[in-house]
Amino acid sequence: MANILLIANLNCDRILLLNKALRTGGRFHYQDGGRRLGGGGANTGIGLEWAGHKVALVSQVGHDELGDWVLAEAGMQGLDCRRVQRHDGSTSEILLVMTPDGERTIIRPQRPTFQLAAPPRWQEWDALYLNTSAEGAVSWAHSALAHTLVVAQLAKDDRPRPCHVLLSSHSDMHERTSLNYWQFAQQIAGDELRYFIVTEGEQGARLYSAEGETRISAVTAAVVDTTGAGDVYAAGLIHGLLSGLEITAAMGEAAVWGAYAVASETSVPGIALRQYLQDASSGCHKNTI
Repeated sequence: MANILLIANLNCDRILLLNKALRTGGRFHYQDGGRRLGGGGANTGIGLEWAGHKVALVSQVGHDELGDWVLAEAGMQGLDCRRVQRHDGSTSEILLVMTPDGERTIIRPQRPTFQLAAPPRWQEWDALYLNTSAEGAVSWAHSALAHTLVVAQLAKDDRPRPCHVLLSSHSDMHERTSLNYWQFAQQIAGDELRYFIVTEGEQGARLYSAEGETRISAVTAAVVDTTGAGDVYAAGLIHGLLSGLEITAAMGEAAVWGAYAVASETSVPGIALRQYLQDASSGCHKNTI
């Protein structure tokens, strides 16, 4: 179907399952849930692969055994990792502290500097997804805007994110700006911005554009693990847009993908999403979230 380039992290997630909710000064018991493939590159890319797209990753891992493991796991999922750089340091595990209600706290070390090389020929790509703090990402996105769909996640700070579609979450936007959300997004994404989407969990998502604001409902799901849900939502949105859906319909498709994500005990998309996509491609649209 489409050729999609993701600039996003590849992680090894170490899962710590707590016996109760986190609170300051508390004492907790945990079970070690082992390690699993994670990071925005895997969480977003695998669902797009299952949907029939060709997905390539631009990322960075260490030149060590754990880096080898991450690349092998991603490759087994069909992701093209030839553009993943190797740095001289170790690949650090990302700690995911999970509470019984499915919420998670992420603890990670400071990442080494990641410098992007020269951008590719954008005419060969149908979409670029940007979810990284890599140096050079802004110039890559700028150069891609005239040639391909550019979707980006809002950074934790207010660094530029040139794109056509900007994504964020309600928690990341809390008390972040005094501007209205569309004006804020334009400052971040630039003049080519078409849509700003803010996800709100079980409340759905809000779409901001020059025409105003629209709310799109969520898809009901039993929450097991929220890790990677925003990344999978982004994948569903990209798939919808590349399939020719208009923006609100694409958000509806993304909501389905996000619901499958939170109902799965994994960082990457669960097997139920794969079955949904297989059913959709065969014309059988069963929804069993």
